[in-house]
Amino acid sequence: MYYGARGIVGLVKPTYRPGSMESFIKLMPEGVGFIPLHVGVRAGTEQEFQEALAIAERKVAKLAELGADIVVIMGAPPTMVRGYGFDTDLVAQLQEKYRIPVLTATIAQVEAFRVLGIKRLVGITYFKDDLNRQFAKFFVDGGFEVAAMRGLDVPFKDAGKIPSEEIYAFAKKVFVDAGGADGIYLLGAGWHNLPVIEPLERDLQTTVVSSIPAQVWATQKRLHLRAPVKGYGRLLEEMP
Repeated sequence: MYYGARGIVGLVKPTYRPGSMESFIKLMPEGVGFIPLHVGVRAGTEQEFQEALAIAERKVAKLAELGADIVVIMGAPPTMVRGYGFDTDLVAQLQEKYRIPVLTATIAQVEAFRVLGIKRLVGITYFKDDLNRQFAKFFVDGGFEVAAMRGLDVPFKDAGKIPSEEIYAFAKKVFVDAGGADGIYLLGAGWHNLPVIEPLERDLQTTVVSSIPAQVWATQKRLHLRAPVKGYGRLLEEMP
């Protein structure tokens, strides 16, 4: 089956950092094609995130022109710092203007929380406390209880170098210290957290939502595809 036979996905990636795009493509089914474009976020500051969406809109316009069947604006922070509800308004505007389905990382993740029955969550990030407070407020305003939103102390540019064992240990500690939750949210696509999803779910008897699997799941739903994948948590294995 040729690439694009089952749909062409336009990817608007916030950074030039490798990892997230490769993971997204790996988890999608055979026969789907991809057109990647980049915004150019480098420092991971609130100012960059605030400015990123104007650039992202130009990328959406280009991908619509190139014939993508759906555009995925990857990266949750740029929409989260604008507050809950901004993402749905943005998507409605872009879809009306460019006549193409658009998905954001935040919409995918909130949809995943709801379909998996997650009401109380523990958030794990690689961002500083000032941004983590904004991320927590985003979910509280969306009707979720945030038991904790904690970040590993690492430079933004080095997020992709964090060992998976360190992510696992940090997530487990924050979860236990918070008294548990319906789910763990691994925020951000810049770190390699895919290997820790299944161990965390098994060891803590909870559900884990991570950025890339959530976007893969939500993209497949919009393309009317269903290709379950084992080894990366309930969401992709069950494809609810």
